[in-house]
Amino acid sequence: MFQLISDGCCDFESDEILEHDIGLVPFYITFDDKVFLKEGIDITKEEFFDKIVSNKNLFAKTSQPNPEDYINTYKPYLEKGYDILCLTISSKVSGSYNSATIAADMLKEEFPDRKIITIDSLNGCIGQGLILREMIAMRNDKMSMDEIAEKTGKIIPTAKIYITLDTLDYLKKGGRVGPTTALVGGVLGLKPVLHVVDGVIEQLDSIRGKQRIINLLVEGVKEALQGQETTMNISVAHIDRYDETVTFKNRIEEALGISIDNPITKIGATIGTHVGPKALAVSYCKKYSAV
Repeated sequence: MFQLISDGCCDFESDEILEHDIGLVPFYITFDDKVFLKEGIDITKEEFFDKIVSNKNLFAKTSQPNPEDYINTYKPYLEKGYDILCLTISSKVSGSYNSATIAADMLKEEFPDRKIITIDSLNGCIGQGLILREMIAMRNDKMSMDEIAEKTGKIIPTAKIYITLDTLDYLKKGGRVGPTTALVGGVLGLKPVLHVVDGVIEQLDSIRGKQRIINLLVEGVKEALQGQETTMNISVAHIDRYDETVTFKNRIEEALGISIDNPITKIGATIGTHVGPKALAVSYCKKYSAV
């Protein structure tokens, strides 16, 4: 027997965590270095974004779970005789993977007969969430923990995520772009498109106009997945853009000729701190049966 664990960057909703029996290790949120909250426990996604929207001068940031957080999550399962299979946000953008591996090492002496496998998703947000969904599907199909870990390693390189931002302000606050770049982008009405390359978040393009961005994303996904539509798992996500995201999802389904079964996801604070309100994202990865 084994237990699936993920850090909070997978952006699963609380009901999904319960439905799929996932052990979740949340990230921490601070506001102006004064408040230390666990996302999804002490503060919801909606409350977080309400705060940063209502107070433009509020500086919010997130920090990864520490080894003790992982130990506290792992131990109840280990004590019941479960092994652990854990998925984390990319180790190139967060220390969560490092915390998870430290925790596993610290627990070896106490639980010498138990096995803990930690997997670096090299992704985040719905990209990480899609990988986790494939791990859930494999578990539901009675695959062993080692088989799932091996297959997941093959899925990870196929996982892609694209996020479009409404403003550069939050990237500027986090030091990801300079103030001049943010100012020029704002004046010109440019909207950046980010993607993850080898576990690192990079800017793919800057485009003027929301509708043009959506058109390009739809066409880009269609071109990238041409001929392999039925072998891919796809998800869309947003921050306070639900109606637009429904339309976006419908357009992708129409372009690919398939149905996207995953629920529309709300992006959480871990990525949302940097991208800000009104972000929109699409992600895809290979289904485990196709790798």
